[in-house]
Amino acid sequence: MASSVAVLSDIHGVLPVLEAVLAEPDVRSADLVVVTGDHAAGPMPVETLEALVSLGERCVLVRGNADRELVEVARGGVSEHPESQWAGAQLRPDQVDLLAALPHPVTVAVDGFGPVVFCHGSPRDDDEVVLVDTRLERWAEVFADLPDSVRTVVCGHTHMPFARLVDRRLVVNPGSVGMPYGRAGGAWALLRHGQVALRHTEIDVDAACARVVAESAYPGRRFWADEYIRSQHSDVAALTAFAPRDGR
Repeated sequence: MASSVAVLSDIHGVLPVLEAVLAEPDVRSADLVVVTGDHAAGPMPVETLEALVSLGERCVLVRGNADRELVEVARGGVSEHPESQWAGAQLRPDQVDLLAALPHPVTVAVDGFGPVVFCHGSPRDDDEVVLVDTRLERWAEVFADLPDSVRTVVCGHTHMPFARLVDRRLVVNPGSVGMPYGRAGGAWALLRHGQVALRHTEIDVDAACARVVAESAYPGRRFWADEYIRSQHSDVAALTAFAPRDGR
């Protein structure tokens, strides 16, 4: 059983911010680092996966919808997202195999929490949208197949951090490392001693953008970095955009 778990999500191939988060003392000392999907679909996919793999067995990777998409592109498919189309073509065969084999969801026993389900969109679908203000009736549908013993669910996908109770079940979204909505910098969460802490790693935004521009070969890297690393999309805009997918 893990005593402490650092939860990251939605890195999207932004190595400079990932490195800043991994350097946090509580991340370095955590028993496990769990990353809840969308690891490499962005400007530095190869390097980002190498950094995660270098953590060894203490790093657990969960499949996200963008991870599936990269595998499809690498194997001859087409993506509507330019960064995914480019990133999928950059991956080495071993990295494609790694992403193709990722599980979803993943259950880990955590001290003070019991069995914790880590997923991307929701436990039943890596592309499902649930939000901090999702209706309780819809949460009940999303969690209908979970055993009663699971009292904590950690998800990603929507790039906005929150922690809330849903009919006595704790739901946590750590936010996004590489494509945050609402606040620039690396968002993550820490599960320790039965408590959840939403954390934020400050970064030198200009330096992170400059490094992506200098080290990535993605043709649209400058505009991508300005849009996402600088967090030009507010949480209000993101919630509005996601609302139709939440059944509203």
